[in-house]
Amino acid sequence: MAVTVDMIKELREKTGSGMMDCKKALTETSGDMEKAIIWLREKGISSADKKMTRIAAEGIVDAYIHAGGRVGVLIEVNIETDFAAKNEDFRKMVRDIAMQVAAMKPLWVSKAEVPADALEKEREIVRNQALNEGKPEKIVDKIVEGRLSKFYEENCLLEQPFVKDDSKTIGTLVKEMIATIGENITVRRFVRFEMGEGLQKKEENFADEVMKQIK
Repeated sequence: MAVTVDMIKELREKTGSGMMDCKKALTETSGDMEKAIIWLREKGISSADKKMTRIAAEGIVDAYIHAGGRVGVLIEVNIETDFAAKNEDFRKMVRDIAMQVAAMKPLWVSKAEVPADALEKEREIVRNQALNEGKPEKIVDKIVEGRLSKFYEENCLLEQPFVKDDSKTIGTLVKEMIATIGENITVRRFVRFEMGEGLQKKEENFADEVMKQIK
């Protein structure tokens, strides 16, 4: 059964889940509304989106240092209560996200944080690439949007596939934890340090080293 926009809107109204999550749920359940609701609940997504509007002012600042001290990450992840901030699963998730930052070098937390000038510059580059490849003008804009999605995936932490399970993004990982704990969780900020970064030195790929350690 084909999934329609009206079906997606109906499921969103019933569950409060994001549009893309609703589309995936309906696709996975062949358009069966009740099964789609169950699918979202089982994935921990349905109730999570509703909680994401609540203020999260507690949390932790965690640090991850790659073996040998070559790469380090500081990350702040917020949650609603100090009690929940002590939850072992929450803290393990924060550590996993810090390791993700070490391995995958995101520049921003979310798409909303990408500076307008950086986005416009990337848009111009991929548009010129498409034109130089001889793509028809009428489909260039669609190609640009597709390539910008890849840009977000590479540079925005919440859009990146989770290095421990690439079937989900970091954003989905956070949503699942919200559903598990019952409180809103926000990845607020991070900073990544790589020893000697910006200095002329022997080329080494520390991201690959980190990924080898966490898999």
